[in-house]
This record gives sequence, C-alpha cells and structure tokens, in this order.
Amino acid sequence: MKIAVIGGGINGLSSAWQLALAGYDVSLFERDGVMQATSIASSKLLHGGLRYLEQGEFRLVREALQERRWWLKKAPRLTRRLPILYPLYADSRRARWQLKIGLWLYDSFAGRKGIGRHRWLSAEQAKRCSPLLKAEGLKGAYLFFDGQMDDAKLGLWMAQQCTKAGVKIHEQSPVLQVRSDAQLELAGGWQSFDRIINVAGPWSQELLQQSGLPQQPLDLVRGSHLVLPPTGAYGHMLEVPGESRIVFVLPYQGNTLLGTTEVRQQLSEPIRCSVAERDYLLATYNHYFEPQLGVDDVLADFAGVRPLLSGSANASKASREYQLNWQGKLLTVSGGKWTTARALAKSVVKQVMLKSQSDD
Repeated sequence: MKIAVIGGGINGLSSAWQLALAGYDVSLFERDGVMQATSIASSKLLHGGLRYLEQGEFRLVREALQERRWWLKKAPRLTRRLPILYPLYADSRRARWQLKIGLWLYDSFAGRKGIGRHRWLSAEQAKRCSPLLKAEGLKGAYLFFDGQMDDAKLGLWMAQQCTKAGVKIHEQSPVLQVRSDAQLELAGGWQSFDRIINVAGPWSQELLQQSGLPQQPLDLVRGSHLVLPPTGAYGHMLEVPGESRIVFVLPYQGNTLLGTTEVRQQLSEPIRCSVAERDYLLATYNHYFEPQLGVDDVLADFAGVRPLLSGSANASKASREYQLNWQGKLLTVSGGKWTTARALAKSVVKQVMLKSQSDD
C-alpha cells in the first residue's frame, strides 16, 4: 500500500517512520526542509507536562512520561536528564500540598520508566542549587526531573530513521491540494496514493481549506522564547506573577532558555517574538532572579506556532491531546506535542490498519 505523509515536522517524520516499519510504501512531502518550523521552536523539553495534571489530562501525561524515557534511551547523545526546581515563595499561588500531590502523581505515572523521584529542598538547599534565585520570601523548592533535548538534531535523527526504514523524503515539495480519494497535487501535477496522512501541523487545516474540504477547528498559539546569559545548571519551573501560568528557565547550550508565551496567532501574521512577549518574559525572570536583566541582555529570541485542539477560551488551558479524523482515504492529524510524537505515530498506523480492514 502506497501512503503519502504531508509534513516534515516531528509528528510527520514519526508517522512516516512507524508506517514504514509496519511495511507500507511511504513518501513524505515537506514544503520546505524537514524540521524547519514549529518542531524546532519548542522549549527543548521531553516531559510529561506536569501542569497538564491540573487540567485532568492524565492519559496524556502518562503517555508522555513513558515516551520521555524512550527518547532518552534511544538518542542519548541528543538528550539528557535535567534536574528542575519548582521554587515556592510567600506569594506563590499553588500550595506546597498541591505541588506534592502533582509530583507524586507525576512519579507514579512514570512508574518503572521514571528518571528520578521528586523531593523537597529547604530554602538554603534551593539557593545552593540555584544561587541567583531571590532569597526574600523563598520557602523552599521541589526538585524533580524531566528530559531535555536538542529538538533540531533529534528531529534530524528521526529523519535518518525514516530513510533507513525506506521512507522517500521529498523536501521543497509543497502539496497544493489534497482529495479524499487519496490524490494530492504537487507543482508537477497530481499523484495517486492508497492513503494520505495530513500531518502539516499548524498548516493542516489551511491545506484542507484550499482543497475545498471540511476543516476541524484548531487554536493556533504562538510560543516565544528568549535566550539569556547562563543562570546555572538547574532548570526552573516558575509561576508567572499574578497568573496560574508557568514558564521555564532552563540551562541550554551554555546559556539560559526562557519561555514560553501563549498568544493566539494567525498564519497570515509573522511568527516572531513581539516586544510585549519579550517584556513579559523578562518581567517574570526578574521577579525570581538577581541581578535583574534588561533588553540588552537578550542574546536571541525565537517563536513557533503550536496547533492545539480548540475549545478553551484560555490558550494556556487548551488541550495538548491529539485527534485523528478520516475524510475518505485522507487522515488529518490535529494537535499533539513533541514528546508524544512516536505514540501519535503508532495511533496513525493503527488507524490505517483499521481503515484497510473496514474497506475490505
């Protein structure tokens, strides 16, 4: 069976790889180069998503924690275990008991595939781990562990797995239209397949629209990051002052990665960090660390667009789950997160197999 996969981000590459391993003849089409858009604008974390527990997304967190261990094991040169501090201050919105329950669940869901259990640190211990944290009001910190990656290199590693499995990757090959009878149009004309998997991320619904096909609603949310001078060896999970949102301050490639924001985005708008986002992130950083940093201390910034399942008025509460929808022989993938790309891909394979059985 010939299958076309549209999209060269991490979910498209993972889907192509798993389909090839299942014995299908797979061609992947990417309008630019693989791993050139959303998939390399992440927070560089392989994580279960501790904050998703508050939204009741237990299935997703459990799956992501299992997948976190797989990435760390399979690509050790491109991934690592990262210790992360969640400091608690006098003005923190979450109580210590709330965090304790969340971290206990986090460790429990990871089970035997856990990478280190959480523990409480006194204010003095937290300051020893992270000397730049402000001491005033600091009650202590929870220490827990997640994974960190080089998303660009790890995605290219996945592209190599695709090639080894026999996937034919076509870069600089934008798909202009698709049809529900598994035909797609390239610059050179129409091509026929047995199935088409539309994994174009933020652009998946745009492709359906320009093809005259029904769309599933998506929330497109921009996430921006700043690169700052080094803060220390530990990661930090921090509450935004006055909000329930959290941001990460992480050691990355000798510097510090600070992010992310959540701002609704249109594909017609430029995908870049705004002045307002930069100031928002710097204000959060300066709430927790000394010395204070200013605009001149920003070494770089980047932004990406995440396609989230719609239905939440608050972008930070939008689900990170994924959905698969058939239209004839065309399967469109919506949503998803970096860490669960392989699990999503396995769901794609299962759907293709079930579809084949029902068509017979």
